[in-house]
Amino acid sequence: MAVSLSLTVNGKPVTASIEARTLLVDFLREHLNLTGTHVGCDTAQCGACTVHLDGKAVKACNLLALQAQGGKVTTIEGVTPADGLHPMQAAFREHHGLQCGFCTPGMVMSAIDFVGQNPAPNETQVRDALDGNLCRCTGYHNIVQSVIAGAKAMRGNT
Repeated sequence: MAVSLSLTVNGKPVTASIEARTLLVDFLREHLNLTGTHVGCDTAQCGACTVHLDGKAVKACNLLALQAQGGKVTTIEGVTPADGLHPMQAAFREHHGLQCGFCTPGMVMSAIDFVGQNPAPNETQVRDALDGNLCRCTGYHNIVQSVIAGAKAMRGNT
């Protein structure tokens, strides 16, 4: 059964007819071709699908698209300014916080939300905040350092 969905994605209004059971991650990837949001586990365990819904980090693989009805969704594509990278993205690049890159969009989206609430986190706080994001390639040290550097850059202290 098709239903109407209206929301804002990366600052642009979107209206679509979708199946009521469509997951937000599938809507973003398949209907809007925003493939930076990854499907890793389908059980909200890995965090590869993390996006912002009304300013909060959420896992799009366990939300129906209809649950975002009228909301504002920001994907990794939406945080990237036209003239470069978001400070958190730049920090991940500079501090080698990515390897294969599969988990990176979700890590960055979680980190941006976390740093918005905790502008000067320490290593323990970052590790706790990223507990719901899995990376299968690394021991997290560079990811943690990237988030700390990204937080500093987001505060304007480069």
